[in-house]
Amino acid sequence: MTATPGVQAAADAVRAAIAPRQPKVAIVLGSGLGFLGDELQDAVRVPYAKIPGFPQPGVVGHAGELIAGQLDGVPTLAQSGRFHLYEGHAPQVTALPVRVFHALGIRTVLLTNAAGGIRRTFQPGTLMLIADHMNMMGLNPLSGHVADGDERFPDMSDPYDSGLRDIARRVAAEEKIPLQEGVYAGLLGPSYETKAEIEMMKRIGADAVGMSTVPEVIAARARGMKCLGISTITNLAAGLGHASLSHQEVLATADRVKGDLARLIRGIVRAL
Repeated sequence: MTATPGVQAAADAVRAAIAPRQPKVAIVLGSGLGFLGDELQDAVRVPYAKIPGFPQPGVVGHAGELIAGQLDGVPTLAQSGRFHLYEGHAPQVTALPVRVFHALGIRTVLLTNAAGGIRRTFQPGTLMLIADHMNMMGLNPLSGHVADGDERFPDMSDPYDSGLRDIARRVAAEEKIPLQEGVYAGLLGPSYETKAEIEMMKRIGADAVGMSTVPEVIAARARGMKCLGISTITNLAAGLGHASLSHQEVLATADRVKGDLARLIRGIVRAL
């Protein structure tokens, strides 16, 4: 199938801007994690303003550009700044970058995010490999008409590819990077959760909570793409700590662990 017109126009613009580069893998950079875009060599940056259908991110820590280059010799496309449902974007907009990646020939996506820790053993600075997720956003990027290239009823039994997770565990062990694993709960936001909501999520099996990633993974799986997700636990969820929750804390913690996260992602990319 061909891409939908919006996807095709965006993909054509990106392809022209990054030519002759042909990325093999895409990395979605979460809040405060845009530094990974600076890890790419021989890079070209494409501002969202030059990509049809790409809005400008409205959240601190999200730059608003695609960066194409080499990450340890692997052709890579980094998305610095994502679109969140809580900004008022439709689910189809949050999924647009992933669909563009697919139109560019990319079949593997690494997604990072900043998340609140629900599991009691998680402390700020923990890196969590996402084993599974819960879509508690009340929205789905596949709703409505079936977009060209999408599967109507994609299998979500293994949304975060087991083979890629094996690679991540191996790299973490080799690099001596502490890596936990757990279930990510995606909520709409933008308000942080109440203590009662966190207690509910803890009881149903969530280990971390955030406001992104889930729509992108659903859209990627609907196109047969392999996904890997890594959460940086930047704060304790509501009721589990004494401090008030703030986005500044999120950014500060993400900056503190960026070295480990960069080494982990670089090792994973090299192994693909």
